[in-house]
Amino acid sequence: MLKTIFLTALTLLIAIGGGAASVWYALNRIDGLGALSVGVWVAFPAAGTPYADPYSKARIAREAALPLGAAEGLSFIAREDTGGGKLSRNCTYRIEGRVPAARFWTIYAGDDSLDPIPQSAGRTGGLHSRQILRQNDGSFLVTISTHPSEGNWLPIAGTGAMALLMTLYDTPIASNSGVEQFELPQVLKVACDE
Repeated sequence: MLKTIFLTALTLLIAIGGGAASVWYALNRIDGLGALSVGVWVAFPAAGTPYADPYSKARIAREAALPLGAAEGLSFIAREDTGGGKLSRNCTYRIEGRVPAARFWTIYAGDDSLDPIPQSAGRTGGLHSRQILRQNDGSFLVTISTHPSEGNWLPIAGTGAMALLMTLYDTPIASNSGVEQFELPQVLKVACDE
């Protein structure tokens, strides 16, 4: 009798614990179901549509997020640099390259929960396409660092992990047409503070 109760309790514990762990894993993976990866950048094109998968809907509900619809734009998240290392506020990074066709785009640094990181030098917010300095070929270079930098500088403060969020508004890639034919900027590590 006691053996049967113990085995039943153990079976329930494994089933409930395993189910809860698998849901937690699916909700917290950035490259989960429905993800579109372009280099180090990851987006969920169906997140703001009725065609979103159940895990995306659960992630949106849990985070109380308001995703963009397919006709509005697409948000990309980078948690690693181009070399595969996790992004850290102790390091200086360079974002260089081009952005696909979009009427307007923004970029900012966020913490693990994607909330904007408090910035140094009294600046708030991120950078956007109408204020960015471009090179002659139309590409751009943005330095992300706690130390002041010339040109396009995205100041950050504090220590710990970070993520970069780039949102493209009114872009044809949000409709998944020609997804394989575009590139996003590289995120290159320059140096790290000790």
